[in-house]
Amino acid sequence: MYNNSNNEGERRPRPRFHREGAEPVGRPRFTRDGESRPRFSRDGESRPQRPHSDRPFSGERTERPNRPFGGRPKRNNGVYSGHKQQVYREQHEDPTKPVRLNKYLANAGICSRREADDFIQAGVITVNGETVDNLGAKVLPTDDIRFHGQPVRRERKVYILLNKPKNTVTTTDDPQERHTVIDIVRNACAERIYPVGRLDRNTTGVLLLTNDGDLAAKLTHPKFHKKKIYAVTLDRELDEVDEAILRAGVVLDDERVIPDALEFPKADRRHIGLEIHSGQNRVVRRMFEKVGYKVVNLDRVSFAGLTKKNVGRGKWRFLTPKEVAFLQMGQF
Repeated sequence: MYNNSNNEGERRPRPRFHREGAEPVGRPRFTRDGESRPRFSRDGESRPQRPHSDRPFSGERTERPNRPFGGRPKRNNGVYSGHKQQVYREQHEDPTKPVRLNKYLANAGICSRREADDFIQAGVITVNGETVDNLGAKVLPTDDIRFHGQPVRRERKVYILLNKPKNTVTTTDDPQERHTVIDIVRNACAERIYPVGRLDRNTTGVLLLTNDGDLAAKLTHPKFHKKKIYAVTLDRELDEVDEAILRAGVVLDDERVIPDALEFPKADRRHIGLEIHSGQNRVVRRMFEKVGYKVVNLDRVSFAGLTKKNVGRGKWRFLTPKEVAFLQMGQF
């Protein structure tokens, strides 16, 4: 049997055996005479052996740091990688089901539905070689549809969340050549995207840009009651009487606008958290102007369930597949 100690009585490691009484597997670190076999580097020089610790094993093991979900940390906050960030699963489309021409053009990323109606009336859209100027015309996905003589092809869907900064116009093109939101995301994708809804030039916060015409229509139509949350800063503290008037609702353009929630997140009454679903133009500023206050700072912190968390001012990111599915299912 192999002796586990040398002549001086010092304990040394035993080589591994394949089975009882068999020869050692591989090359043992110690020779049969009990001498340590030196290790050599690639240049032939002997490398020193690592000394064994004299500290006895306490029976306790060092725990590895916990990682989220038991795996490696997610990169880019769980958002798609650069290779997949613009690729989303397309919904099944029935090739025999006709769709309105303006909807088809909007889904192809050519323009919005309203702009598509103008192009149809201008006579620049052809279907199977014939000019179509009827606003209610319907087409099939298999038809040959051309815009200014160029074939219209369906684009992959792109969804971008932007934390809009101040002094930026929410439009695709500005005749006055001011800085627009499209200028910020110009290099994000090759597809033509456009903002969903509008924010004032000096209003900051969450803004969605996409080429998905169906989703854009759902998010902007009043009947879907999309919720928006704003952080409002007034020129002076809100009086309790005026607060009661706002909670009861104010009339704007023959429509009574009632906030879904009105809170004071800070100690003073100049800073207000307002939740509302009305889609009127400049609705928040006009509500406070109605009771004699001026909004000095307005930031949209949430839109249809999307927030600007981890997105700096003037920065953007692609939506995750989960967020896209959340919007498509109407859970906003």
